[in-house]
Amino acid sequence: MPPAKKRTRRYDPAKIRAAVLAQFGNVREAVRTLTPEQLARPTRLGDWTVRELAVHHAIALGMLDRHLAEAEPPRQEVALLDWPFATAPAAAQVADRTRELAASVDDLDALFEEHAARTAELFASTADDRLLPTRFGAMTFADVLVTRTVELTVHTDDLNDALPELDVPHDRQALAACTRLLADALAVKAPGGSVEVRIPPYAVVQCVAGPKHTRGTPPNVVETDPLTWIRLATGRLGWAEALDAARVAASGERADLAAVLPVMA
Repeated sequence: MPPAKKRTRRYDPAKIRAAVLAQFGNVREAVRTLTPEQLARPTRLGDWTVRELAVHHAIALGMLDRHLAEAEPPRQEVALLDWPFATAPAAAQVADRTRELAASVDDLDALFEEHAARTAELFASTADDRLLPTRFGAMTFADVLVTRTVELTVHTDDLNDALPELDVPHDRQALAACTRLLADALAVKAPGGSVEVRIPPYAVVQCVAGPKHTRGTPPNVVETDPLTWIRLATGRLGWAEALDAARVAASGERADLAAVLPVMA
């Protein structure tokens, strides 16, 4: 994985905790209304149905309880900016776990209620610097929670894509943290200062090797909205497709991110 040389952005732990609970709550309120026909609907995630996608939201928080039950590692092994590049090898294992749980759970509302209550308990009893032995290596609890904003935000967008009638809201803090982490990961993957990527109102980063901009209007600028950026960064939307649909504005001869997207596969 690319080394996380970029200085990690600071996140307010209290706001991140509130954002995780709020976004999970938004999904829970939507999932409890789903009919069997809606749960059986396909998603853009391969062979996953809406049922499996819903269950995956619960797994995203359930991992906290599972890892906190293990012995605390002696030292941190994975920085927050390493995480986006470490997830791909675990995709198959995560998918298998999701299918198994989806097949065994009848009451999705009870599953969500259990995870919401347990997560609130863990938040009240776990310090930000507590180390968790995640599948990618030891991370701090605070950093893992930032990754949960990515999981919940990205998969809420997947849910809305599968069932547009739901229109599940995005918690502002969760959306902001997800946008910023994936933007910072782009700057790690494509280090440099020749292109300025703007994702108002949450993030601005410089990336791509070449002449560094220092004053005035940058010669190479990419600008888009948070959800379009998240879809680009996670491979749910292609660069050419986004340009054709006017979802991205790109100016300058170096303002082509096709070669460095997605950031997180």
